[in-house]
Amino acid sequence: MQWDPEGEAVSSAGQTHEVALMPVPSSATGEARWYALHTRSRHERVVEHRLREQGMETFLPTVRETHRWSDRKKVVEVPLFSCYVFVRCALSSDDRTKVFRVDSALGFVGTRGMGVAIPDEQIDSVRAVLSQTAPCRTHPFLKVGQRVRVCGGAMDGVEGVFLSENGDHSLVISVDVIQRSLAVRIDGYDVKPV
Repeated sequence: MQWDPEGEAVSSAGQTHEVALMPVPSSATGEARWYALHTRSRHERVVEHRLREQGMETFLPTVRETHRWSDRKKVVEVPLFSCYVFVRCALSSDDRTKVFRVDSALGFVGTRGMGVAIPDEQIDSVRAVLSQTAPCRTHPFLKVGQRVRVCGGAMDGVEGVFLSENGDHSLVISVDVIQRSLAVRIDGYDVKPV
């Protein structure tokens, strides 16, 4: 709205205004990549379900745990990485709108909520381990250590960090962006340094 010399309002119809748009990050212009989405505690399944309803590709890794109460025991399926859901998208404004319309989605993991892409190999490794019957568990995040690759068997090609505790050999697979890891026993598997 503008004002005339006497201080009265004048219509601004027909006038043009420049609007500064925020630049789109370079990662948003490319192909679909995996991103970690931070969720409210115990809302991972709801967020994953609502994103799938909107046509987005999601991944919620789960494991079975035995929970004990005073009167019973029950095997329940729980998220492997609590408070996180993985979503595959191009980070376009349309994708961001879909994600942020989900109530319990808190934001993408990364600097200023922009999201940091997760290498496909890390998601594929988590999927490969969870598809096996070998017991696995979460593990403290490891950045240092020798990276190894499993050669042969059901987990052929899976890469991670070799760990040995009390004679048990494990492979730790890390998802760098969310600083979470899982460990699977690899006794009997042939591993070679990467």
